[in-house]
Amino acid sequence: MSMMEREAKAVVQKQAMKLQLIHVPFGLGAGRAGTELGPGDILHAGLVRQIRNLGHDLADDVWVSCADKPAAAPAPGERLKHFAEVAEMSRNVCTEVSAAVESGAFPLILGGDHSIAIGTMAGLAAHYPSLGVVWIDAHTDMNTEATTHSGNMHGMSLAIALGKLRSFSYADIPGAGPSIKKGNIVMVAARDIDPGERELIRKEGIACFTMHDIDRLGIHAVMEKALEIAGSGTDGVHLSFDIDSVDPVEAPGVGTPVRGGLSYREAHFALELLAESGLITSMEVVEVNSLLDPSGRTARLAVELIASMLGKRII
Repeated sequence: MSMMEREAKAVVQKQAMKLQLIHVPFGLGAGRAGTELGPGDILHAGLVRQIRNLGHDLADDVWVSCADKPAAAPAPGERLKHFAEVAEMSRNVCTEVSAAVESGAFPLILGGDHSIAIGTMAGLAAHYPSLGVVWIDAHTDMNTEATTHSGNMHGMSLAIALGKLRSFSYADIPGAGPSIKKGNIVMVAARDIDPGERELIRKEGIACFTMHDIDRLGIHAVMEKALEIAGSGTDGVHLSFDIDSVDPVEAPGVGTPVRGGLSYREAHFALELLAESGLITSMEVVEVNSLLDPSGRTARLAVELIASMLGKRII
């Protein structure tokens, strides 16, 4: 994409958008309770006020129906925890995300744990058959039945999107689009990768910029490369932002904290660059767990970062 084309897209991005808030109060894909409270906590931290201050229009909120407790004990030897609940949630999220795109809105999905991305991307792919994905996360979420140590499905979302699980795929989700093409995915801020994930990433040649790359190249260069990869030949770009990509000094309310993450300014700058590109067509924010942060600091940070992605600037 030429500089002129990117500048033109940036002008569009700064204009008022119609936003559809999709709340997914689901936490059974994670190993700790609390992420199911994330949507409500983000709202209480002032999200709607920030969105309206930026001049965007809001459609009526959508709350996705989700199981709040396991339906039954897992079968002996079951590798995927709460599989039935995750599958049901994914179908419901897919339906709502697809409807939001159909209505002409920008879907802003609030999790919940990162397993909600299964349904998010399934619904988006129905409208963007060549969907690009910018995955900002301390983890790569590329585990499969064979490689997972925990069985928690929030660590499998990207593997499912690529069609790498035997147990579950987009074909099992009514109305879902095709699997995501591996060349359209770029991961940013990874720093806790399981051996099986590392092997799969290398085998498939998926772009993955770790914190080492950010230290070496700088956040500006990394995000420019990320945009080039996710925006090349794609018909939409989804941003999946896990709040644990930020260093736990700034974001203590996450279930799987890893030291050495994005700084406060790096996180804001990354989202500001994504907004300026004009390429992002949807966004989800996941893994806010205020049970681990009674001060609400992490939820407030999530609101600030969403605002940066939606066009908030210093001047």
